[in-house]
Parts: sequence; C-alpha cells; structure tokens
Amino acid sequence: MIRFGVIGTNWITDSFIEAAVKTGKYQLTAVYSRQLDKAQQFGAKYGVDRYFDNLDEMAASDEIDAVYIASPNSLHGPQAKQFIEQGKHVAGEKPLASNYAEVDALISAAADKGVVLFEAMKTTYTPNFLRIRESLPKLGKLRKVYFSYCQLSSRYGKYLNGENPNTFNPAFSNGSLMDIGIYPLSAAIGLFGEPNSFTAQGTLLDSGVDAHGTLVLHYNGFDVVISHSKVSDGLIPSELQGEQASMLVDGISECKSVSLHRPGEGAVDLSVAQEENVMYYEALEFARLVELQQVGHSRLERARIVSAIITQARDIIGVRFPADEQPLV
Repeated sequence: MIRFGVIGTNWITDSFIEAAVKTGKYQLTAVYSRQLDKAQQFGAKYGVDRYFDNLDEMAASDEIDAVYIASPNSLHGPQAKQFIEQGKHVAGEKPLASNYAEVDALISAAADKGVVLFEAMKTTYTPNFLRIRESLPKLGKLRKVYFSYCQLSSRYGKYLNGENPNTFNPAFSNGSLMDIGIYPLSAAIGLFGEPNSFTAQGTLLDSGVDAHGTLVLHYNGFDVVISHSKVSDGLIPSELQGEQASMLVDGISECKSVSLHRPGEGAVDLSVAQEENVMYYEALEFARLVELQQVGHSRLERARIVSAIITQARDIIGVRFPADEQPLV
C-alpha cells in the first residue's frame, strides 16, 4: 500500500484521490494547503489524520511514501524537487513543470535519489488510447492527423471583466498550450514519438498568455495538426487518416470512443469500456512504477519531448513566464 499525500484541495485532487483509492493500491495519509483549516476541511471526508501548511515538514514526513501535486503550474517544478530531495515518489499533475529546464532537472534529481517521477497525463494511459496505438496498422500508410481540443475556460468571463484569474496569468505558467494543448501533444508524442520538426502559432491575450493556437508536428510522410483553445469550445472529433482507412476519436483528452472508417463500409467501433474517472489508469500506472521501483521509465522521455516542444513553441509565439527566468535550484 502506497501512503500518499496531496498538494492542492481542488476538484482535480478529489478526482485523483477517488481514482487512486479505487485501484486498491493507495492510502491517503496527508493533505497540504497554505491554510491548515482548508486542508482539514478537504481531508475530513477521507478520514485523514495528518495535515500540513508547511511543505518542508510534509516533504520530510515519514508518514508518506509519495505525493500527488495539483498546485498551480508554476509550483509543480519547485514542489516536486522539494519532495524528490526527501526521497519521496512524485506524481505531478500536467504539465510536470513550467519549462524544459525544470523537467530535465527533475528527471536528473529523481534518478539521483532513486525515486519515481511521473507526469499525471491521463490521456496516454486510457484503454482507448492503447486501442488507437494498436489499431494504427489498420489505417495503412498514415497521411494526415488532426487532433483538436478546444475548451472554453469557465474563468474567461472573469478575465474579460477585468479580473486576473490564475488560468490567464503568466505568473502561474498558464495559457492554452500549457493547460489544453498539452493533451493532444502528449497523445501525438505517445503515438508517433519525437517529430522531425514543428511549427507553432498562437494568439496572445493582453495578460501575456496564449488564448488559442496551432501546432504542426512534421514526421516522415505525414503531419500532425493540433488545434487548442481556452477561449472557444470545440465539438469536432480528432481524426487519423491513412491510405486504407481513417480513425475518429471522440474527446482526445480522454479518448471517449474510437471508430474505424473504411471507404464504402460502415463504421467499426474500436472502443473498449473505460472507467468513468479515467485518472484511474494513470494512478494504476504510477503505483506499478513505484512497486517495481522503475525510476528510469519510458514515460519520462515523452514528458521530456512534450516539455521541450511547448517551451520552444512558447518562445516562437512570445509567451514568457517568470519561471523561465528563475532556474530550479
């Protein structure tokens, strides 16, 4: 049983806890918040006995083996490093850190300490994502891939009203590419590996973060076009086109369904049943890696490639974060 603590008292933390407990491999033993009473209110429903408002004390605690980090993006890297240095396994909510330099430093630190570092990217662990990957040969020679994830932020109205919510504030390492585009990008890297090259475009808000944009990943014989947005809702599925067939994916972030389409034939449903809370699969994988002490696992290379592309793409479109000027030490 993995004794784990959580940083963050929001809905996504609730979702991860629910998923982790359902695997039967975890016991929630600690909750952190900057406000102790908030941590206590959050953890009461789980019967947690240990609460922290001091991260140094939590990282040094012998009551946890691992930590799940769901704080603002800008804090992911520094907090992960803090726990790695104390010999704790880390599951960091996506993005793993603010930029490539931080991700690279975390991977090196985890290797030095012999602990598992893991990016909680739910997409690439779902059963239907695995169905996509294993079904690629059915398409024949791949020619075009279109991945779309556009989701109107619930906080965009506040931004338009002159407020400065975290999700549109560069101080918290946010923006469409970091929060939304990372899902289809991670899916693409998980399926096809590192591209030969890429191009990037983005439209910036006055706050300095990207509102929406497009990535094009260039591979031998095909491109992957990724559309992402935090200021509009997208309704179209994602699509993979081959010379023999095409594949449609509903909801690329969770791969809700997958279907195969051959010319002149009816659609074939390739989907398999998934847990309603798909974070179950990332929790299961993190537990497996911890149990096997698999420190140098292959998922880190995906996280490294994704972070490198996002960091370079931000530079192209002009998005800079305070974290870019502050090396992780």
